[in-house]
Amino acid sequence: MSGMTMSQKILAKHAGLESVRAGDLIEAKLDLVLGNDITSPVAIREMEKFNTKGVFDKSKIALVPDHFVPNRDIKSAENCKCVREFAGRYAIDNYFELGEMGIEHALLPEKGLTLPGDLIIGADSHTCTYGALGAFSTGVGSTDMAAGMATGKAWFKVPSAIRVELKGSLAPWVSGKDVILHLIGRIGVDGALYKSLEFAGDGVAALSMDDRFTIANMAIEAGAKNGIFPVDDKAVAYLDEHAPGKKWEVFSADPDAVYDETITIDLNTLKSTVAYPHLPENAHLAEESGDITIDQVVIGSCTNGRLDDLRIAARVMSGRHVAKGMRCIVIPATQQIYLQAIEEGLVKIFIKAGAVVSTPTCGPCLGGHMGILASGERCVSTTNRNFVGRMGAIDSEIYLASPAVAAASAVAGRIATPAVIGC
Repeated sequence: MSGMTMSQKILAKHAGLESVRAGDLIEAKLDLVLGNDITSPVAIREMEKFNTKGVFDKSKIALVPDHFVPNRDIKSAENCKCVREFAGRYAIDNYFELGEMGIEHALLPEKGLTLPGDLIIGADSHTCTYGALGAFSTGVGSTDMAAGMATGKAWFKVPSAIRVELKGSLAPWVSGKDVILHLIGRIGVDGALYKSLEFAGDGVAALSMDDRFTIANMAIEAGAKNGIFPVDDKAVAYLDEHAPGKKWEVFSADPDAVYDETITIDLNTLKSTVAYPHLPENAHLAEESGDITIDQVVIGSCTNGRLDDLRIAARVMSGRHVAKGMRCIVIPATQQIYLQAIEEGLVKIFIKAGAVVSTPTCGPCLGGHMGILASGERCVSTTNRNFVGRMGAIDSEIYLASPAVAAASAVAGRIATPAVIGC
């Protein structure tokens, strides 16, 4: 039998098998089950139908109300109450309420809950974020979450893989967001359908951990089952800081692992990229965006609300002011990131520039609150999806971009790169 990919090795280990191959159906043991305030109430109601006596392991379930918090209405308040009471009833260790919470996919790595070699499911499609740390993590439905919480197991069809070979290093102001928008632009939103995107090559070492989280986060936007990076010195340093004393297992692809194809990306040549409405695959160079005027900028989300993202945006906005009539919303992804942004003076820069800074929340990303678009409005956003009506009115438009481009666009009043405003 031919060798296995990184993802296949993790699945084989958790299924108690010596090997697996693409297309196999397996039952595997889980290291972590995740839910939020939208998906968890459904899972909780389903789990109650099982007549189970409890959860499989209270330390291996994470519940993070983050989509409609602070609660925007009675329904969202009731959903959070449901999750809160469930966490209390079963003494869930990793329940993060308002004040200590964050956006789930930034919070869990920060808390040291996602480790190399782990098998993680979450009732949120961007659970694939944790592949940045060498975990196999993927989004599932609420029913699968319910079964996972009750049994600690889940069924998987073993995916085939695409190898993404990264070479070189990124130019100034170009980031992981540009890498993944470029890749999705090349292969399309179904280009990796139910496949692993396995990143490799000397270019990986040139990417920060925040870049890798961003890239893995948007693997689902190419249709992928998961995205995954090798565990190198940068990943180990991150884990030493956020998961000290914890043990993990590193998996590497076999030399003769089979891939459906190999895609090579030269990081040296990448430029700032923007995904136009209404799909992430509609990729264009930011410098060629002409005079597309905008009404709002959002800097945040599980994709780009991390500390490096805020630092880059602050560098662009420092000493400048957002355009007249522009709404610029900055959302740190966790309380810790928010605090660090205050200590580094980033929040002061944003406020002096005319932006508003929010408590951690998914908020406008999914049209939740704190940034809904009116009819005909345009928004440059560091979020991950620009579907029709995603942020509000069905005839509004979302342009996906990096924090550098988003910040520059806020200042210019139109889609712009940092160079356009003199950075």
